[in-house]
Amino acid sequence: MTSFNSVLCPQVKAVKGDRQRWGNLLGSSASVAIANTAMKAGSLTVVITNDTASAIQLEQELQFYAGELPVVHFPDWETLPYDNFSPHEDITSERLSTLHTLSRLKQGVLVVPIATIMHRLPPVQYLIANSLQFSIGEHFDIETMRRQLEASGYRCVSTVYEHGEFAMRGAIMDIFPMGSKKPYRIDLMGDEIDTLRTFDPETQRTISQVDSINLLPGKEFPLDKQGIATFRNQWHEQFDVDHKRCPIYQDISQGIAPAGIEYYLPLFFNNCATIFDYLPDNCLIFSNEGLDRSAEKFWKELHRRYEDHNIDPQKPLLPPKQVFVPAQELFAHFKEHQRIIISRDSTESKASDQKLLNQKKGQQNFATSAPPFLTIDNKAKEPLLELQRLIDAPNYRVLLCAESAGRRETMLETLQRHKINPDIVKDWRSFCNGDSPVAITIGAIETGLNLQQDGLMVIAEPQLFGQRVMQKRRRKKAVDAAENVIKNLTELLIGAPVVHIDHGVGRYRGLQIIDAGGESSEFLPLEYADGAKLYVPVSSLD
Repeated sequence: MTSFNSVLCPQVKAVKGDRQRWGNLLGSSASVAIANTAMKAGSLTVVITNDTASAIQLEQELQFYAGELPVVHFPDWETLPYDNFSPHEDITSERLSTLHTLSRLKQGVLVVPIATIMHRLPPVQYLIANSLQFSIGEHFDIETMRRQLEASGYRCVSTVYEHGEFAMRGAIMDIFPMGSKKPYRIDLMGDEIDTLRTFDPETQRTISQVDSINLLPGKEFPLDKQGIATFRNQWHEQFDVDHKRCPIYQDISQGIAPAGIEYYLPLFFNNCATIFDYLPDNCLIFSNEGLDRSAEKFWKELHRRYEDHNIDPQKPLLPPKQVFVPAQELFAHFKEHQRIIISRDSTESKASDQKLLNQKKGQQNFATSAPPFLTIDNKAKEPLLELQRLIDAPNYRVLLCAESAGRRETMLETLQRHKINPDIVKDWRSFCNGDSPVAITIGAIETGLNLQQDGLMVIAEPQLFGQRVMQKRRRKKAVDAAENVIKNLTELLIGAPVVHIDHGVGRYRGLQIIDAGGESSEFLPLEYADGAKLYVPVSSLD
């Protein structure tokens, strides 16, 4: 019987500035190696991916393989650099929640794409100074709190639905704090908090009572008097323009956060932070091969967009090095931590049949192979023949992963019709510590694995059904269709075919800035037959 604690568990010596390479990590085996290392580490483990799609997939795999170990992600703004759009409130909420969590997380895994950590961040002290906690029985001045919330970036509304909103009705205040999963209703008795309750923003009905709530700032920048004064002073130092004709300057002066203000973040602080300011000194960093190329590519794209957009004297832009962390500065931070580079390919020497081989100092190969595709052919006489052969092989114990409880029951019905009766196990740990030759569990992963030395194989749903069946729901809001398009837009080639939901296939003709309604906005031109063109706003890519 294989022990969970012994599966793909390399030994790592904590040496500051040390650099290692782990090779031949095929399928989702890299996530197993990272999860097992993180569970033995005495500090935070940071995983930096080449792009957002890899970060999403890796986060799901780590949540499956790491068991109860906390796995958090730091989301991207999901806007193109120097866009006239601000990130969705839910994204800002997740970002602030993650930054707040990092200060208290003793052990766990942080997953973040390379482009995201190249953004400069608010200082650590800003988050600490603007985070509050309320408890039942505490003194609470509702008017003072209103002013504090507005200065912190919260919006006063009639009914609370989204993060960053609050509403006041006599001795009751509703608020949806950043970083919270549910909004809260604060009932006052005189000038004290009588009850604290969560409620459903759709029905406005109470869910449960709580003893206390945490309140994070509403924005990644301050809109109080000091924050506005700092912004104005630094604006004059940075730009030689007529501020009276600059809408951004005028909006901030009135305490209004205009769209796209996030790309002026450095003007609100004397010094900005990076993600490394929020990390412990002894954190372990994992990264993929080619991370330096991804960073350089993003840096070049920043400069191109800066040059294309810095043409309006009424909307001057900060240069990339002030808003973003240059690639050289970023990799200098890497050298202050132990770093392990993971790869699907073997390191310089060939892998042996051993489970783990130290080939050179800092280089290790693992005995893994790509999981097989066992596509179910419903037209065949025996649709599950390949899966049956794998299960019958004496060398492997097999774990099947279903995306959800419903999918698990559907898979069980299909398997049992073909005389395959897997045991139901709670999770990956239970399977490793058990002795079931074939089992099934719930795991929202896209890729399985084949651990040759351990005799373990994980088969994910796409390997059986031959297509991507995952139902990714990063947020409840219906913005998921635009997320990946926006992030991959810079990789779209001129002339490439693009499908519009109403008008069909057109040719992409590059991004174009057009004046509409007195404001400059970015559009995606699609060319159709006879030179007809359709201009799609970047904000409507979904």
